[in-house]
Amino acid sequence: MLGPQGRRGEVAAELHTSFPQRFAERRELSAMAADGSRRELQLEEHWFHKGHVILKFAGVESISDAEQLAGMELQIPAEQRPELEDGTAYVSDLAGCEVFNRGALIGTVADVQFGAGEAPLLVVRRTTAGRDEEFLVPYASEFLKRSDVAAKRIEVELPEGLLELQAPLNEEERQRQKTEAEETRTAGERRRGHK
Repeated sequence: MLGPQGRRGEVAAELHTSFPQRFAERRELSAMAADGSRRELQLEEHWFHKGHVILKFAGVESISDAEQLAGMELQIPAEQRPELEDGTAYVSDLAGCEVFNRGALIGTVADVQFGAGEAPLLVVRRTTAGRDEEFLVPYASEFLKRSDVAAKRIEVELPEGLLELQAPLNEEERQRQKTEAEETRTAGERRRGHK
């Protein structure tokens, strides 16, 4: 949830659901804070406004009450989730899946990002030679070959070079980049000095 939206305790929230109409059916919701603590909430009313959903909960009657909900994530029990079409998955099911590109393990899904384009991006992390690496992998039908969230396995076929573009620099590359930047700065200072 983003934070207060009004003076009577209303809260604005981003929509991360393909089923926004379900707010009309649900009254009992669970909100999870970043520290993992939960708060049960009773939904009194909702409406949609400028790409967000505005929620009014029982017992949340002021701006300061609503501020306490900022940053929390609304969740429903897994058994109450609607069935999904083939090729789609719940974000919570994607977390922890191993991602393979053309048979080679990239890493494990740590998170999912929305808003960068049509397809969500899987935040895939791994540790190689003591270094933590992170890659953004589009969860798009054109790259997705197989997704078995029950087996925690996602198989993709990414365009050649996509992962290399995101790979962190090794020590030699960082040093070379630092040297080139220093040379460019020095050359610029010399040019300014000759004017």
